[in-house]
Amino acid sequence: MTRRALMLLLPGLLLPAPAVAREDGLTVFAAASLTEALGDVAMAWQRDGHPALRLSFAASSALARQIEQGAPADLFASADTRWMDDVARHGLVAPGSRRDLLGNTLVLVVPARRAAAVSIARGFDLAGLLGRDGRLAVADPAHVPAGIYAAEALHRLGVWASVADRLAPAEDVRAALLLVERGEAPAGIVYATDAAVAPGVAVAGTFPADSHAPIVYPFALTPRGDTPQGRALLRFLESDTARAIFVRRGFAVETHDP
Repeated sequence: MTRRALMLLLPGLLLPAPAVAREDGLTVFAAASLTEALGDVAMAWQRDGHPALRLSFAASSALARQIEQGAPADLFASADTRWMDDVARHGLVAPGSRRDLLGNTLVLVVPARRAAAVSIARGFDLAGLLGRDGRLAVADPAHVPAGIYAAEALHRLGVWASVADRLAPAEDVRAALLLVERGEAPAGIVYATDAAVAPGVAVAGTFPADSHAPIVYPFALTPRGDTPQGRALLRFLESDTARAIFVRRGFAVETHDP
């Protein structure tokens, strides 16, 4: 029996799992708000003849910590620059691979059956919208980008103090969205792209762009993903095909350095 045949017959002599997995395709860790858009991009990537991507979605903060603890991500797509910067400080961003690809908009949502129009401006009555006992659904403003943007906007608009003790913080932006969809919160703050995929909510108003820092989605390869296949994926994410998908899903497509 040849050595190759013996390796195939004995499980204990198979190649290590990570090496096998990498032949199957790349692993992408991405902000929860990218779920549908990157799902579409992944299908287009596979139709282009590439191995299927493995997609893992969660809050950017949680994903960054997982990468820093050794999780096998090949590409990280964050919903803000803060968590990408944090990963970079740990030496886990491949040189020259970082791209600021997308932008988004922050909106106030309510359950669809209670649709309302709110003029979001300095001093607007957000507490009144919540009613006597209602809470405001937001991604955790201590760590999660959507919540951080939301808190910044509420501070700048002068209404943070009126709702600070009435928050319903969620693990990520999709969890906050679900609280409003289920009617467990009378209002929430999410990205416009999240509201667009949730028939159970209605957009009550859009936060002024100058009420918070620009919403930027940086993408980057990790050192593990800095391979010919990883670089090909990065180019694909910048392609007209991917850009059209992101625009269709409601994202702004950012300019970037070549």
